[in-house]
Amino acid sequence: MLDKTATRFSLVRPEDTDFEPGGLRDFFLYRDLGIAHATNGQVIAHLVKANKAPEKGTGWHRHEADFQIVIMTKGWARFMYEDQETLVKAGDVIHQRPGIRHYLFDYSPDMEYLEIVSPADFKTVDVAPVCDIPAPTPWN
Repeated sequence: MLDKTATRFSLVRPEDTDFEPGGLRDFFLYRDLGIAHATNGQVIAHLVKANKAPEKGTGWHRHEADFQIVIMTKGWARFMYEDQETLVKAGDVIHQRPGIRHYLFDYSPDMEYLEIVSPADFKTVDVAPVCDIPAPTPWN
């Protein structure tokens, strides 16, 4: 069993890890920042960036997590949080309360964000649609 009280120092430089597929969404690329390892699974932090144009988005879902924030570092994204459309631009920070139903349905080609979640092995659960979703913006 992991000792979840011990953490270790971690420094990850941009050249240490690449953006890779294989994360939660196939239309995004993910860059691991080493935080899950450093915290023995207490927290995950990764950079997420657009890889393909939005078609269907993430679908309605919620996360089984104790804590989640998204810090938009480049570009923009449009989310539905419950029935509220929310535009998130570079520099914006979102705290997604545990269990909030949401849908990321549109984003710019240069979208990139930092996501920090606890625990690192959080679960994503599909949920019934809350409301209709606006159409995404085509990439030119």
